[in-house]
Amino acid sequence: MSRIQNFFNGMTPNMASLLSGLLFCTVLILVLYWFCGTEIGSALRATGNNGNMVRAMGIDTDKMKILGLMLSNGLIALSGGLVAQSQGYGDVGMGTGTLVIGLASIVLGEAIFGWFSKKLPFWFTLISVVLGSIVYRIVIAVVLQLGLKSSDLKLLTSIIITIALAIPIIKQQSVKFSGRLHNRQGA
Repeated sequence: MSRIQNFFNGMTPNMASLLSGLLFCTVLILVLYWFCGTEIGSALRATGNNGNMVRAMGIDTDKMKILGLMLSNGLIALSGGLVAQSQGYGDVGMGTGTLVIGLASIVLGEAIFGWFSKKLPFWFTLISVVLGSIVYRIVIAVVLQLGLKSSDLKLLTSIIITIALAIPIIKQQSVKFSGRLHNRQGA
């Protein structure tokens, strides 16, 4: 980050950290988008969607699952290394709660930004996960500024995930209700 600060004179450490994070996320999204467009990447995505169909096509689903685990664990290791480098130290308890944050980011991103269309293109799904993590962190920061104790963040996280999971169901029910209402008015 000091190189970024030196390149842009007068940049604060927080802005340099934000800029390097955005740059890293952009490169990672582009690489994942490229990889998932290859034959192996398409087989990996298809294995996650419908393993029986992929198996019927002659693709070894066990190898695809192992590849998916390798890819995800490699990204987790990279993330942990970047966090340790940013903080300047590593600790055994640094990753506590990270899985919940990751799940909340995915659920929030797809629930909030999936509202705009029924079937998101893959590149938008990748971006929505990053945007979901930003929304999650903003909500946590606002709640901490309002005076909630940091020990109550687990409760807040579960409430946020519950609301995010309820958004698609509420949307589906509202569409059904408006359809029934429209049918009654037309009759």
